[in-house]
Amino acid sequence: MRYLSTLFLLVVIILWSSCRKDFESGPSMGNLQFSTDTLYLDTIFTNIGSSTYSFKVYNRTDEDFTIPEIALERGENSGYRLNVDGIPGKSFENIQVLAKDSIFVFVETTTDITDQTTETEFLYTDRILFDSGGNQQDIDLVTLIKDAIFLFPSRDAMTGEVETLLLGLDEDSNEIRIEGFFLQDDQLNFTNEKPYVIYGYAAIPSGRTLTIDAGARVHFHANSGLIAANNATLQVNGEISNDSELLENEVIFEGDRLEPQFSNTPGQWGTIWLTAGSTGHIINHTTIKNATVGILMDSNDGGTAPTLTLTNTQIYNSSNVGLLARTGNVQGENVVINNSGQVSLNCSLGGTYNFNHCTFTNYTRIGTLTRSLPSVLIDNNLQISDTEVLTADLIEANFSNCIIYGNTDLELLFSRVEGTTFNYNFKNCLIRFNDFNNNFTDNPLYDFTNTSLFENSILNQDPDFKDPFENMMNIGENSAANGMGSTPTSGSDILNTPRNTNAPDIGAYESTSFNEGN
Repeated sequence: MRYLSTLFLLVVIILWSSCRKDFESGPSMGNLQFSTDTLYLDTIFTNIGSSTYSFKVYNRTDEDFTIPEIALERGENSGYRLNVDGIPGKSFENIQVLAKDSIFVFVETTTDITDQTTETEFLYTDRILFDSGGNQQDIDLVTLIKDAIFLFPSRDAMTGEVETLLLGLDEDSNEIRIEGFFLQDDQLNFTNEKPYVIYGYAAIPSGRTLTIDAGARVHFHANSGLIAANNATLQVNGEISNDSELLENEVIFEGDRLEPQFSNTPGQWGTIWLTAGSTGHIINHTTIKNATVGILMDSNDGGTAPTLTLTNTQIYNSSNVGLLARTGNVQGENVVINNSGQVSLNCSLGGTYNFNHCTFTNYTRIGTLTRSLPSVLIDNNLQISDTEVLTADLIEANFSNCIIYGNTDLELLFSRVEGTTFNYNFKNCLIRFNDFNNNFTDNPLYDFTNTSLFENSILNQDPDFKDPFENMMNIGENSAANGMGSTPTSGSDILNTPRNTNAPDIGAYESTSFNEGN
């Protein structure tokens, strides 16, 4: 009897299953719907893979159906790659879509521009065809491919090992190396004809100068950067641009991902490293963005002239520090540093610093956490182990007509070890320093009434930035910085707007720049 009951139940299940509609589906009849009709994969460099993009294919009907064929129009020769409902390939057959349901189609591309054109930019297109004949529907695929000059370490043909640079020895006398290479003599002038894409660290050899022309674009792959070796020099010759958005004459250092979602992502590449003994660096009309450390500077060259002269330069979205100078000798004017994961400007382990008409701010967002470090940190010490602290003289740190601000209460901090020189002066500066808990009331380093340290300082007044979270650091008509700079002065702001010689504005921007809509 038990056998008959089991047999009856099995028959019922088989009969019920044979009536289910999801085991029966006819072909689609040109009635697919899509979340887009054109998929733009944005801009990529030749031979560098894109991000993954997706769209949805909908079955809005009350019946299950099967798409007989999905394929790229260029077939197997297409530079695009598909993944349809979890299946990779370039063509697919009999893809089922249930009633009132949808499937995902994912798209990527890697394309060699030299296979297509002799131009430096090429619009690469294809179509995804759904079904054929009278029922055929399609989605257009569009990608702008840029040609570039690629610089990268060599690879040993026998061992497969990648070329490296020796940085020094660790405490156990083991070599410290990173993937990198020395630029050759014919690579020491970056022009604006094509972008440069660097893999690993490109090093300027000792006694050589890397010259970068106005309008050049330099892109770095992940964990890559630029190094100036002992007695080497970096000269960046950007110029004022006519278009404040295109920045056609400015030199730009950034990552090699060109898609919009990467435009303000910190930490995409390493740093511009001006090592100890490198000298005579000049950086003008330049934007450095999305690095780990924008500029890392080790020591000065012992002379009276600045090791680094930084003018009309912006450093944004560094995941750690915008400008980190250890015993540096830096002169800066019309410099803007904003949105750094830790500190925007760190004058560390002493040194010599002179900044005029600069804007050092930090409005970076760290989730729900409060940033613990200030926009500007000045110190004369560096802890290298649990028991050892290096110290050096802070010969001078002079800030004139500068804005030091951000979205935390204390945006200027000092770290001093006694027994060494620690000289600093702030003149006509707008500073955010809200000591609500009175932690610094008795600390003479923060005596803002001491005119030998702080002359004509403005504390905790609104700078009226245009949009600091988006790195728009122009100041408006209501800024507390308006007309509060020291006089006399001459020259122009970072946008080449002439400064008011009687009452210039504090910071890198004259407020007229903002009023004119820039």
